[in-house]
Amino acid sequence: MPRHKAAVAVFAALVLAGCTTDKPTSTTQSAAPATSAQGSGTGAQSKFFVQADFDAQLAMRSQTPQGPMDKPWEQAIAPKMVDTATYKKDGPYHLCFSNAAVNNPWRQVGWKTMQAEAGLHKEIEKFTALDAEGKDDKQISDIAELQAKGCDALIVSPNTTATLTPAVTAACGKVPVIVFDRGVQTDCPVTFIKPIGGYAFGADAAEFLVEKVPAGGKVLALRILPGVDVLETRWSAAKVVFDKSRLQVAGVEFTDGDAAKTKSIVSDYIQRYGKIDGVWMDAGATAVAAIEAFEDAGVPVPPINGEDQQDFLQKWKDAKLTAVAPTYPTYQWRTPIIAALKILKGEEVPKMWNLPQPKVTGENLSAYLKPNMPPLHYALCGCETLPGFPENWGGKKN
Repeated sequence: MPRHKAAVAVFAALVLAGCTTDKPTSTTQSAAPATSAQGSGTGAQSKFFVQADFDAQLAMRSQTPQGPMDKPWEQAIAPKMVDTATYKKDGPYHLCFSNAAVNNPWRQVGWKTMQAEAGLHKEIEKFTALDAEGKDDKQISDIAELQAKGCDALIVSPNTTATLTPAVTAACGKVPVIVFDRGVQTDCPVTFIKPIGGYAFGADAAEFLVEKVPAGGKVLALRILPGVDVLETRWSAAKVVFDKSRLQVAGVEFTDGDAAKTKSIVSDYIQRYGKIDGVWMDAGATAVAAIEAFEDAGVPVPPINGEDQQDFLQKWKDAKLTAVAPTYPTYQWRTPIIAALKILKGEEVPKMWNLPQPKVTGENLSAYLKPNMPPLHYALCGCETLPGFPENWGGKKN
């Protein structure tokens, strides 16, 4: 959680639609020599940027997590435990979930995984979930509605960071709250569950490009939407890396997570500059569309980052790309169920539950590429041992 009240929450999860806050006045910046933060082409630093959190996340990348080696969704990096004895009660339990949306493949994979995890626990008598459909107002109403349903614990994945904070704060006074996936600007939830976070994701991708793109090369940065903490911190971390490098950021563009728009933007930049030497993305769902823009233009695909979505991993292998895939593992959707049960049983949980955040590289690509799974499946689902896998996730048995 935030270290002080004035800090803006800097942790969240992937979103592909529904954010209407903090819109920038301009989404394009011209290329300029990367001699300073002002001249790098990256623009002003995000208001979400917190130096201490940036430093902490980058340090966590090399720290060994605690917990079962074969269950990363139960592991925690540098946990500080909190007493939950005041929430202890006898089962069976009614768990409730306010979900931001299931409006993209990442969230759809996660939601299937969460439901399967809930099904493993006989002490869960009822599991009530409401989908906010990517709308802040609806989620605020959903959270109020769930509080009236007799929930023993409330899990929340906020649609946006600041707007949902009052609703989460109000809920904390009535029921133990578990926040995951996206952050809020309050530390009242019993635990906040997330992978290492956006800074680590953004830095992993930017560091890769600094290593692979020659000095002076032009990088195109593709973002989804503003105002969601994890996406803001992904870009703010990349900005720090690029500002210290000798690369030029030719442009920073918002794609709305739309494949056609992504392809059009990349095509425009290829025509404008003749050559783009690297592509940085704050989320990889439209990475294949970006790649296709280079292929359609008849030019080599430059170093690029995506995520652990199968279509990107397959394209990476088939085209022998120079690529990397930072991840925001969908196995995190298992952890809130586990956390809720621990809390209701009076067991300690981490206040900030930092999960491992692996990175897909050329060396380990084959371990994450799963030909029996659909193109939009995310490899780090942690769902392989759950009942109904792979069919319930759209896959076929080998």
